[in-house]
Amino acid sequence: MPNTAIQVTDIKKSYKNLNVLKGVNFTVEQGSIFALLGSNGAGKTTIIKILTTLLKQDGGAASVNGFDVASKPDNVRQSISLTGQFAAVDEILTGRENLIMIARLRHLKDARQVADDLLTRFGLTAAANRKVSTYSGGMRRRLDLAMSLVGTPKIIFLDEPTTGLDPEARLEVWKIVKELADSGITVFLTTQYLEEAEQLADHIAILHEGRIIASGTLADLKKLFPPAEVEYVEKQPTLEEIFLAIVGKEKEK
Repeated sequence: MPNTAIQVTDIKKSYKNLNVLKGVNFTVEQGSIFALLGSNGAGKTTIIKILTTLLKQDGGAASVNGFDVASKPDNVRQSISLTGQFAAVDEILTGRENLIMIARLRHLKDARQVADDLLTRFGLTAAANRKVSTYSGGMRRRLDLAMSLVGTPKIIFLDEPTTGLDPEARLEVWKIVKELADSGITVFLTTQYLEEAEQLADHIAILHEGRIIASGTLADLKKLFPPAEVEYVEKQPTLEEIFLAIVGKEKEK
């Protein structure tokens, strides 16, 4: 049986009079890619902030790598890494200097070797000594992901990691995400690009109006889609069609 990397039970969160999360439940298996889908304002980033100890929930419980996010935040932080919607890199420094800085902040021995290994892994060796201000969007995102892996976290949170990237750079990030999961790292992904979840995720959950309204593999979610009218060739629904159909049904209730 796969081990559980993240367990979320009845999580609630409100901002003043606005109920953002109304009792969210899901489980993420270790070494898998879990995609959380939802429209703008659905609460995806709020969930990530709670799971990464940046925000406290109002109710419910959540554990990450076996540690409760509320009572053992330090243990949670030591086992995770977070990459936000925009690359958190220092443009004045070179790519190598960015990585060395993070390695030293994590008190790792031989920070330069750690940096060089990650530069090689992410195909940035040729640009290692250039200032990040000269990097393309795709290169910045690759460097950002490399920085997230300093210290070998067991779980990595990616909050809309391909926002603003061109199609070629997006494919590069997809390849890296698959490699991370293949190496045993658990990847928690939020995205508005439904094709991204379709291509990457082992398990998909749809967050709508503060609740998870559907959850499962892509094959599971396809079963929720109305059967196709067969004339000559049965058309398989895309994840985008499934998402819109499921959210539309919720709005009708």
